[in-house]
Amino acid sequence: MPHTPSASVLLNRLQAKARFRHLQVLVRLGELNSIRRTADALGLSQPAVTQCLADLERLVEIRLFDRHARGLRVTRAGRDVLPLARRMLDALAEASEALTAARQREEGVVRVAAITGAVGGLLVPALPAFALAHPEITVHVHETAPEQWGLQLARGEVDLALVRQPAVTPAGFEFRPLLADRFVVVCRPGHRLAGRRGLAWAALADSTWLPQSVGSAARAALDQLMGDLGVQPRTVQVLTRTAPLTVALVEALDVLALVPLSVVRPWIDKGALVVVDVRPAPPFPPLGIVQPAEAASQAALQFASFIGRSVALQAVAGTPADA
Repeated sequence: MPHTPSASVLLNRLQAKARFRHLQVLVRLGELNSIRRTADALGLSQPAVTQCLADLERLVEIRLFDRHARGLRVTRAGRDVLPLARRMLDALAEASEALTAARQREEGVVRVAAITGAVGGLLVPALPAFALAHPEITVHVHETAPEQWGLQLARGEVDLALVRQPAVTPAGFEFRPLLADRFVVVCRPGHRLAGRRGLAWAALADSTWLPQSVGSAARAALDQLMGDLGVQPRTVQVLTRTAPLTVALVEALDVLALVPLSVVRPWIDKGALVVVDVRPAPPFPPLGIVQPAEAASQAALQFASFIGRSVALQAVAGTPADA
């Protein structure tokens, strides 16, 4: 009866002689059950794939695939090993991404997650000037949903996050408020309420609204305001968190929208939208930056400092949208 090698012997053998190519061939054969298609997928010759499989089976001393006229069929041993091989390849890909990210940080790359409000309120005014002042730093902006940026920071996918003040800041990071924000009601310049001032919410109760997505702070605020008036507002049947689409719908459908000022500020400044002066405005957390409490890269520190100074200068200068 042939001797079965122990797990320790197999581990030493694989560490000494196995290659990542063995894992690639094993996983693709498990997916495709064909020497020819595996060779095509990996850019190898069919004899090379056959030899690679033979080498791997020789190392582990067990058959991983049965050969038959129509191709291959994975054995029970192969089925046991395939998920582990896939995990090893996934881990290799993650290691490659981590090394690339580390090299990029050292070379002057900043990866920024930004919610929609931060794009309009913080990046639109400041990023062009930063690019001119620091051409040596590459900035990757990832527009993200409010519920996603914390996970992106935790995974190391981004270095900084431009977001609304969180209830809880992720461990190892700190939040620095940069820009006070508020809800505004906007309409197109030709709307019947454009130019009206000092309105109470009751004056807007019979208007038609473009609602924001369920779960958004703006949707919750509108529902609360209308609920306090005992009104079920008329709405159009389109839900979006996308700022350009919100603006296009408000213009085309002649409706009102309750949105963060930071989200629509660029269109207000250009005159495409008008703020309806309604009081009081619902409370809203400020926008700011979440950054590592320590050990941030020099490029990330320069970016965070520049954004903070830019916002401070805007506050001193004032803009038409602040009125």
